[in-house]
Amino acid sequence: MNNSQRGLLVQHLSEEEIDQAIKSAQEADETRLVRRLCYIKNLYQGDTREQAGRRVGISRSTTRRWALAWNDDGVEGLRPRFGGGRPPKLTSQQWDELCALLEEGQPWTPKQIHALIEDRYNVTYHPAHLSRKLREAGMNYAKPRPMDPRRPDDADEILAERLDQALGEDDPKNEEEKAEPVVFGFFR
Repeated sequence: MNNSQRGLLVQHLSEEEIDQAIKSAQEADETRLVRRLCYIKNLYQGDTREQAGRRVGISRSTTRRWALAWNDDGVEGLRPRFGGGRPPKLTSQQWDELCALLEEGQPWTPKQIHALIEDRYNVTYHPAHLSRKLREAGMNYAKPRPMDPRRPDDADEILAERLDQALGEDDPKNEEEKAEPVVFGFFR
């Protein structure tokens, strides 16, 4: 047992076993567990809780909690425990149904989507959260505009005239060049 500030550290594993546990946690991409095991390894090597905590970047109160967790349950005591968070307001089946409804009846305004969710599922979402969830599902809000309101009435004639000018097709001396088609494209 190692004496580290007012408490004894229970040596559940040898240093080699701790190294192996760190390696296993790294391979499993458990970064929080790796950090906690490195803290314990520092304690094994003679650091005080404060010194070991400084090396891994944790507060004094956290050093105490991690040391107590190690003493009580070893590696399992150091594993982060998450409650899973708040359950979603809509089940995955309801969310899939909503997405299908939104895709069928396009276009939707944000207010219409909120009203649909509230009427159908009796659930409300904050507008910012709903837009995040819709983006995650591959949807985006957009204003459908079949025609730009700033577009002039004779836009097609203006485009044809400007293309003719740009390509030099108004010029009678270029009649022999007209045989070869011109292709427009955008390249990256």
